[in-house]
Amino acid sequence: MQRRKFIAGVVSLAAIVSLTACGLIGGAAGAADDKTIKLIVTESAPTQEPTKIAQKILEGQGWKVDVKYVTDIVQPNFAVANGEFDANYFQHAAYLEQFTTDKDLDVETAFYMYGSPAGVYSAKYKDINDLPDGAKIAIPVDPSNNGRALALLQTAGLLKLTEGKSLIHLSQADIIENPKNFSFVEVDQQSLSKTLPDVDAGFLFVRLGAEIGLKPSDALLFEKDEDALPFINLVAAKPGFAETEKGKALEAAYHSDEVKEWFKGYLDGALPTPWDRDPAADLKAWNI
Repeated sequence: MQRRKFIAGVVSLAAIVSLTACGLIGGAAGAADDKTIKLIVTESAPTQEPTKIAQKILEGQGWKVDVKYVTDIVQPNFAVANGEFDANYFQHAAYLEQFTTDKDLDVETAFYMYGSPAGVYSAKYKDINDLPDGAKIAIPVDPSNNGRALALLQTAGLLKLTEGKSLIHLSQADIIENPKNFSFVEVDQQSLSKTLPDVDAGFLFVRLGAEIGLKPSDALLFEKDEDALPFINLVAAKPGFAETEKGKALEAAYHSDEVKEWFKGYLDGALPTPWDRDPAADLKAWNI
């Protein structure tokens, strides 16, 4: 009987080792000697184009880079958390923090890519004070962006919100006073520019505004740099990935001179590249 148990144990151990070697247990994306980097990236210019540049650099260094381009902003964090991909590139810090907290996922910032300031724009009015009573305003539906437009309207004296609450946690539930009876239409962030003609005003990321010919100077209200801090777009991965050979190679390629030059030429350099900032220190500063 003891001999049978011993043999069974050896067979089971051998099976586990075999499955792990084949990548069926634990996800092959993280293997130490694996020269393949698997990325999941959204189909937008400031994520897709830098990825293509980084891919070319990495492949010239002997890496194999597999990239899946998607329009979905929900599944990429799950895909990294379960080991299907090494990293994703589509979101900003506030979205990552909110999403991983809500879904209990172990995914974190590996490194920053570009800033994403935003503002309130209008196709109908030239001044924020021209918005009429009952004006309809489009804002992002996702919680991490939902309060940004509300905070801007408060700076203009058009709303009063709950005091002492972090920007990333503000929502319509925090509206204490709304003297002009604005109504808010929550829209998927990728559709905000399309809805602008149908509302009195709308909240747009600078990239989305630029894609329909709007500059920051066209905004009725625009975020200050410190307000946009939680909204720096990033590459996310499992904890510890950034310190691996694979993680360091990926960061070096994304932070290359070639990628920096691409951002300088995109939308007249509207998207900053704060690569010298420390994401961990920034997280402590705004996630309160």
